[in-house]
Amino acid sequence: MVKIELIQGDCLDEIGKIQGDFIIVTDPPFNIGYKYNSYKDNLKEDKYYEMLDLLFRGREFVVIHYPEQLYKLSHQLGAFPEKVISWVYNSNTAKQHRDIAFFGVKPDMRKGKQDYKNPKDKRIAKRISEGKTARLYDWWNINQVKNVSKAKTCHPCQMPLKVMENIITILPEDKIIVDPFMGSGTTGVACANLNRNFIGIELDEAYFEIAEKRINENL
Repeated sequence: MVKIELIQGDCLDEIGKIQGDFIIVTDPPFNIGYKYNSYKDNLKEDKYYEMLDLLFRGREFVVIHYPEQLYKLSHQLGAFPEKVISWVYNSNTAKQHRDIAFFGVKPDMRKGKQDYKNPKDKRIAKRISEGKTARLYDWWNINQVKNVSKAKTCHPCQMPLKVMENIITILPEDKIIVDPFMGSGTTGVACANLNRNFIGIELDEAYFEIAEKRINENL
């Protein structure tokens, strides 16, 4: 049976208490001025990367961030990702994609499935007729969660469920998934859907309650 543990608190205080073999999977605050309830998303740059360093250093982790910030994070940690996947989306902003970087863990892309890109090719059409699908590529075109979506919560930076499901599917199945910035709980929902053990940490009480409700509804 899947084990889910949800913790309301500061991730820097709680992460060291976690027992067992785990992988962090998270999209941290981007430090670009989002309006969160209990967290100011405008730290000085050195303080921001110091926070991520304290959280990630010496651990296996998957982090979703903008490319420029991932370069700086690699420099801060003195470490480089095993794999980088681009998540692209249509938006009315200057930034049209984020990267998903796997540090200390190699994803198995064969475990993920997606539709073929060239279905009119005769050989591919034959595979499709046989019920086959393509393995995951390193370019995921997945829409953001729009404000008009029924799935949207009051959290200002809600991740699409498909992004988190794709990530978790290609990670080792014997590891606990930990999201120290749980937010609205999308990582936990993905774990519940995929029968993966999960620990979520969230600072804000209102977001914690939203995450708890969403995850419990999917157990």
